[in-house]
Amino acid sequence: MPIRAENKKLYPKDWPAISKAIRARAGDVCEWDQCTARNGAPHPITGSKVVLTTAHLDHNPANCDPANLLALCQLHHNRYDNPTRVAGRKRRAREALHTKDLLLA
Repeated sequence: MPIRAENKKLYPKDWPAISKAIRARAGDVCEWDQCTARNGAPHPITGSKVVLTTAHLDHNPANCDPANLLALCQLHHNRYDNPTRVAGRKRRAREALHTKDLLLA
């Protein structure tokens, strides 16, 4: 998954090597329960080309313990991260409204 620019500093410098090792550990197959999506092949559900990614189970990019990382296809990485992304969008919207209110005061 693309890393948001403001979050890049949260990842370790060797993140590409860590991510590659996790995907290799998984045999280049999505680790989501019963998913058979293989990196570079058509996705068995969506038909799109699979780009295997590495997900943080605790959503903390600084926690790169292998037990906290899973190789996931785009579909399952997005499903796993969606609640956190929604909460982030809501938080950023509240912060923007608060800033606007301060500027208007």
